[in-house]
Amino acid sequence: MLSNVLVAYGTTNGSTARIAETIAEVLRKKGVSAEAVPARSVTDVESYDAVVVGGGLYAGRWHRDARRFVRRHGRALAGRPLWFFSSGPLDPSASERDIPPVPGVSRAVARLDVDEHITFGGCLDEGAKGFIARKIVSSGRGGDFRDFAQIEAWAARIGTELAAESQRS
Repeated sequence: MLSNVLVAYGTTNGSTARIAETIAEVLRKKGVSAEAVPARSVTDVESYDAVVVGGGLYAGRWHRDARRFVRRHGRALAGRPLWFFSSGPLDPSASERDIPPVPGVSRAVARLDVDEHITFGGCLDEGAKGFIARKIVSSGRGGDFRDFAQIEAWAARIGTELAAESQRS
């Protein structure tokens, strides 16, 4: 049974971590053992049956920790059920339409035969780290655009796919 799932994420201000934790929580409710772990902390993926990788988007690129995770564990990831998510737009667009992955993520999706990629809205609030992030917030363009109903539905779909895969095995 595909019952042990890693949800690895790269985040700067914690918004993507909250998404990853929500995904893991939904998977656990579906009867799957799942844990959300910062991508930079993962040393090995061998003990996981499936992996979800997420990264915040910064200047058109996935968070550095997510990029490094995929490079470091690429061979092991290629042999497992694998999903990617991005977190980024600071507007409601991610809830209104499908936003394709940024070019670097798109290449990894093709190279690793990722089951699916989705882009969720981002969150940038007061106290954000980084000069540019603080400027975005102070200009009034920050806010929380994460759609947790969308995130939970996507995670539930992954749980359903894992259950179906287990029945085929």
